[in-house]
Amino acid sequence: MGLPALEFSDSFLDSPDFRERLKCHEIELERTNKFIKELIKDGNMLISALKSLSAAVQKFSQSLQDFQFECIGDAETDDEINIAQSLKEFSQLLNTVEEERRRLIQNADDVLITPLEKFRKEQIGAAKEGKKKFDKETEKYYTVLEKHLSLSSRKKESLLQEADTQINKERQIFYDASLEYVFKIQEVQERKKFEFVEPLLAFLQGLFTFYHEGYELAHEFEPYKQQLQFNLQNTRNNFESTRQEVENLMRRIRSAEQDFKAPGQWTMEGFLYVQEKRPLGCTWSRHYCTYEKGTKMFTMSNSEFKSGGKQVLDMFKLKSCIRRRTDSIDKRFCFDIEVVERHGIITLQALSESNRRLWMEAMDGKEPVRATAQFINNPYNQPLMTYRLHKDFIMAVKSDDQNYRVCAVHALVHKLPDKNKEMLDILIKHLHVVSTHSQKNLMTVSNLGVIFGPTLMRSQEETVAAMMNIKFQNIVVEILIENYDKVISVNLTPSLHQVTRSAAVRVALPWAAWSLSRLTLQSRTAAPRRAPHHVPNTRPQGTCAGPLHLPPPTGPKAPLAPPALIPAPKRMPTRLMENGKKEAEALYSCQAEHSHELSFPQGAHFSNVYPSVEPGWLQATYDGKTGLIPENYVAFL
Repeated sequence: MGLPALEFSDSFLDSPDFRERLKCHEIELERTNKFIKELIKDGNMLISALKSLSAAVQKFSQSLQDFQFECIGDAETDDEINIAQSLKEFSQLLNTVEEERRRLIQNADDVLITPLEKFRKEQIGAAKEGKKKFDKETEKYYTVLEKHLSLSSRKKESLLQEADTQINKERQIFYDASLEYVFKIQEVQERKKFEFVEPLLAFLQGLFTFYHEGYELAHEFEPYKQQLQFNLQNTRNNFESTRQEVENLMRRIRSAEQDFKAPGQWTMEGFLYVQEKRPLGCTWSRHYCTYEKGTKMFTMSNSEFKSGGKQVLDMFKLKSCIRRRTDSIDKRFCFDIEVVERHGIITLQALSESNRRLWMEAMDGKEPVRATAQFINNPYNQPLMTYRLHKDFIMAVKSDDQNYRVCAVHALVHKLPDKNKEMLDILIKHLHVVSTHSQKNLMTVSNLGVIFGPTLMRSQEETVAAMMNIKFQNIVVEILIENYDKVISVNLTPSLHQVTRSAAVRVALPWAAWSLSRLTLQSRTAAPRRAPHHVPNTRPQGTCAGPLHLPPPTGPKAPLAPPALIPAPKRMPTRLMENGKKEAEALYSCQAEHSHELSFPQGAHFSNVYPSVEPGWLQATYDGKTGLIPENYVAFL
């Protein structure tokens, strides 16, 4: 599990659970800060201690191997997985480079030390300053609040109004400090994904030029670098769109009323002061209380984040609730409840009049029913892909199986209302055409996903957790555009009855059975798996030619013909694979998915064939171009 999302609405409640989640983020930031300091120290050693270069590189490499990214949310996109994996990839490359024992490293300070130090001071340092301000305003606000609630209701009205104005001012200052701190700490957590990795990538690129075999090493590193830059750019684009949405959400919450019912699992929750009778009088203690209207369960927790004492949770079943008359008690905002487990009444004090009204409405108290303060209203209509299917689309693209993503999105698209589906068909068809001219208009599938993801899909709840799923909305749109003919125009789930009725269809269909409820794949043909840095962001793997344009059974380049008709490709002799280059002939046609791959027809002749650094892939030259080809698609001559 990743770090929990911090909701802006929780800043108003300031619950113990909110403080605990905030503490998790603070620990993670401190861990990152310490790691960056250590990384900068290791980098300086690498520059100054040329004689101990080997030991410094090994320590630096091990640091990268041990560090693990923690992202917000319960799932990661392919881009985030690849970015998190990139540190381990860098570590492996450094181990290879260390064998050459080169001594000269130039420009390391500009491309590595300075950006990391800048990120640590400007971003993590700003978050630490925000924490200091937040802690200071927290202490000040609760001190003023306790004094305010201790005022007698028999004071002059002018004094009470002045006290109310003062507490409102302090409350607003506290809320602003809390909101800004939550926003900053989440911004730093998101920024580190790319601002942390990009300096390392630049440092590695510069380091290669100083090695005897630097050109060859950089040449083999190029495909990974391109894919990682693509992942970083996607993550940056997702960050920019998500940050804007989160910032707008923060502004809307800031402008909302201070006392409101935030969305959550409880009908009502928040701090209340409970009257406790003593022999020499009575005291008021602060409790965090929750109430569930369906079960009428009322809970009180006496835990306070300042005391550090053991939490005691009391649970009661509510019998009745009634407003306390002002002239019957020397406190404001009070109301009484009766519970099954205790005799007598329990007197509670709310934080304000509007807060008391919300509690009484939740408990069906004997108070005139008034309209509660609503949470932020959504002025927009339902998105094209509907609120009802939003979570299903998000869950579909969180799967690690590329083929399942396409099939699941296909099934969900055909669950949309007819008018929505027709409109989606028109729009995606147009965007598909736009993406085919990306060389001129620069509107790649990824860019279109960033633009139209938040437009076509939108969560009904306006929370930070929902904003963190915008990156998955973009992936859904990318799948729709890139697989338009499969997802919208073609039914990917032909019934077995249709298959058996026609011999022609029987020959054309792949050896796989598809089901919308459960995807079952059967195949006797093995295909190479892509290395982590060659996994496309959203594409269903399998663009090689076959009888039908359906996702293949396994792997990115698995042939779709029946296994009985596919001769086993010849494997390259171990000696030749290690020591020499060979010629080969294509057994099947293939369409490249990336610029570093080759497209070729069946029977194509390859020269200069030798193993790639990626398992299952070969480096070859065809028609004057050099790139990657799948090993199980060729036979060696």
